[in-house]
Amino acid sequence: MTVPTGAERATEVLRTEDFGPVRVLTLNRPEKLNALDTALTRALSRAFTAADADRDVRAVVLTGVGRGFCAGADLGEFSSLTPDRPEAVLERAALTARLQVQARQLRVPVVSAVRGAAVGGGAGLAIGADLVVAGTDLKFGYPELTHSIVPALVMTGLVQHLGRKLAFELVSTGRLLTAAEAAEHGLVNRVVEPAEVPATALGIAQRWAELEPRAIAAAKDLFYRVADLPTDAAMRAGQDVNALMRGFRG
Repeated sequence: MTVPTGAERATEVLRTEDFGPVRVLTLNRPEKLNALDTALTRALSRAFTAADADRDVRAVVLTGVGRGFCAGADLGEFSSLTPDRPEAVLERAALTARLQVQARQLRVPVVSAVRGAAVGGGAGLAIGADLVVAGTDLKFGYPELTHSIVPALVMTGLVQHLGRKLAFELVSTGRLLTAAEAAEHGLVNRVVEPAEVPATALGIAQRWAELEPRAIAAAKDLFYRVADLPTDAAMRAGQDVNALMRGFRG
């Protein structure tokens, strides 16, 4: 998998490429550090939906062109998202909220391949994937308050992934974590040299793609369901899947 450099001219806000049963989605606004404007947010949400509906797709890699994964919301668009345009404000909020949780809702597993900046909504996208491969150049955090913005739509994911004290520190101070710190706190699965990030993520996705698709879909669904259930209810859900999986093997 090759990822274009920031020097290349962006022609689309999102690139889609299939490597056999692995679909690679690449944020393609390098001049903006892949910041999420409405067009990119909508395109990525639709691409997730399309990947989930395509039975030939068995895994997804999410990455970004250039020197940063995603700089979060495109602040340049905020001048048009004002109280006198409530429909546009509500549409953007709904799009962002959907996108922040969409990867975990797919039947197929998603790995994010993250280099450089992953901040704000970009941080949420990164850790919203099932696995994260990060470069040693990672800069991870939530600097919204330094721009007088509340990280409202990414806070749920952050609090779910981190202890409250560290989560509040990141939100309230804007401090950025290094790759080593992110790994220490369980935010990323692998840390490799930046040049190795795409291939490492693709390798993980290809191994997923070799698994029985119904089995991994059921395992992913159960994984997130039991995380939100009391123990007794979680065990009952597990029993249901245990019975279902008998039909997965030929």
